[in-house]
Amino acid sequence: MPKIDDTRPFLAVNIAILTVSDTRQAQDDRSGTALAERLTAAGHRLAARTIVRDDVAAIRAQVQAWIADPEIDVVLTTGGTGVTGRDVTPEAVEALFEKTIPGFGELFRWLSYAKVGTSTIQSRATAGVANGTYVFALPGSPSACRDAWDDILVFQLDNRHRPCNLVELMPRLKEHQR
Repeated sequence: MPKIDDTRPFLAVNIAILTVSDTRQAQDDRSGTALAERLTAAGHRLAARTIVRDDVAAIRAQVQAWIADPEIDVVLTTGGTGVTGRDVTPEAVEALFEKTIPGFGELFRWLSYAKVGTSTIQSRATAGVANGTYVFALPGSPSACRDAWDDILVFQLDNRHRPCNLVELMPRLKEHQR
């Protein structure tokens, strides 16, 4: 079972949140707000937050800007991971990945199955590494965002988590570029 090693100091990471939606605005972005509240409560820094429409070019442009920013360690997107014609977030972000993290989507759907049953197959949650930055594409529902944070990301983005975590790998993510 995972555990937190309290003998290690906590290292805050800088996280950007991108909400993908044709209908949401800042005042009713419950998914982005859920993520922002959770990451700051965990001790991380909200580096940026914005909303873009369900459009591959718009999503990709914003994620590219953030992965080019050395001050941003992690990008969390919410929305656009379903199977309808407007759901294009995986297509937008996966084209940027140098490495995929298949276990994230697999684990998210496995955990989600306990709550939504077979409806979990409609989620195309995905993750990868792009230019030394972790990118996680989450579904657009507030409950899915809470589940992804509370059951996966809060641990993997905490350098004290044992037996291992994604934060301790951050210094090595750009080794291939040297």
